[in-house]
Amino acid sequence: MLTIVQKYFSISILFLIVILNSCNKQNEWLEEKRLKNEVILKSLQDFQALLDNTDVMNNNYPTIGLIATDNLYIANASLSGISATERNSYIFAKDVYAGSTPSDYSYQKISYANIVLEGLQNIEIDPSIETNYNNIKGQALFFRALSYYASAQLFCKPFVTATATSDLGIVLRQSSDPNIVYQRATIQATYDQIISDLSTSIELLPVQQLYTTRPSQTSAKALLSKVYLSMGDYSKSFVYANEVLNTYNTLLDYNSNLVSTTSTFRFPAFTTNASTANPEIIFYAAGIGYDASIFAFGVQFVDSLLYQSYENNDRRKLVLYKNNGGVQVKYAGSYTGTFFNFWGIATNEMYLIRAECYARQGNASLAMNDLNSLLKKRYNTGTFTDLTAANSNDALSKVLKERRKELPFTGQIRWEDLRRLNQDSQFSVTINHIYNNVTYSLSPNDKKYVFPIPDREIQLSGVEQNDR
Repeated sequence: MLTIVQKYFSISILFLIVILNSCNKQNEWLEEKRLKNEVILKSLQDFQALLDNTDVMNNNYPTIGLIATDNLYIANASLSGISATERNSYIFAKDVYAGSTPSDYSYQKISYANIVLEGLQNIEIDPSIETNYNNIKGQALFFRALSYYASAQLFCKPFVTATATSDLGIVLRQSSDPNIVYQRATIQATYDQIISDLSTSIELLPVQQLYTTRPSQTSAKALLSKVYLSMGDYSKSFVYANEVLNTYNTLLDYNSNLVSTTSTFRFPAFTTNASTANPEIIFYAAGIGYDASIFAFGVQFVDSLLYQSYENNDRRKLVLYKNNGGVQVKYAGSYTGTFFNFWGIATNEMYLIRAECYARQGNASLAMNDLNSLLKKRYNTGTFTDLTAANSNDALSKVLKERRKELPFTGQIRWEDLRRLNQDSQFSVTINHIYNNVTYSLSPNDKKYVFPIPDREIQLSGVEQNDR
């Protein structure tokens, strides 16, 4: 795809990319004294090319939360060899970054989106370009909303209706001007902005795009379903998951030749060739390589209880994991087809969201229908027997169990689920990690479910730090 995009790059775009690629973190971006008149973006092709910079817009989404979950453990002898940020995240330290600024706290994607949104205001719309104009604007709004959402899962408390208007959310940068300093919005304002951006993008985007790296109307609805799920608004989450699946509901059969049980990477790498691409992917994105580096070098392993929860006929046990015959099992099942974890959205997640919403609405039968539709594609051909539920609460428990097994290292989903499910004592858990024979615990609703804002950002903008 990049070769297609590159032909549209003007000298001015190249100049912009050079500047922005040097600013991987927000503090670097804020310090960059870029003059507006030094960058000239004139055409819709320019703006599309900026959004098609997949190195920025589709990669390096936050994954630090994964390290603090119960889906993995890091070998004790290896903890001293990983970065301070990774180690401190694993043991739930108060000071996570040890003076550094993690890539997880970055506003670069938001800055790109704001540049596009501001530039589009200077283009006169006529019928010949309106569709393309709307498409580009919708993409920019989606990317901004996705970045806001990703940050909200780390740097502010989980959404709780009773306190959302008083709890601090994230910084909502609405301008590309690095000289404007923003303070933190409330959690309510944070989610209102995410929902507003996505709702507008749904009206502007086409149902499908040429590439899954470009957000579509379907992917915007899917993200909105995820947002409402994280807020505990299951009725609205259902509406959008249902609309997605009514538009696109293809599942990948894990018995097909697109799936391997022996290769280094079990799923096909990203491609624009539909015949060899993973058909479940609605929107493609990848995360920061914390998990890539420690999985690749044999430092991080899958929690044994999680691994043992798969039945022998469940192909996910073979496809998602590598077991060399010992107790240490490594994850190999990213939908990126690489070591980097998949941060996009796929139909398997939509089935699980709709199933959960059905269960929470009291409809156990439809919840199990969705869950069984997914699981039939995961077991050895002809070996799966439909699951049943005694009631809606039983259905909910089964759906959440399979959600963890289906999406163990997709995005930061397990981290996000722990944050929201801890508010219900039925599903809350205490996480224990061991380092040097000391057990470090993260209890439900602990303050450490919110990561600190990097010190450098506090110094630059004066925003209020999280209490950890």
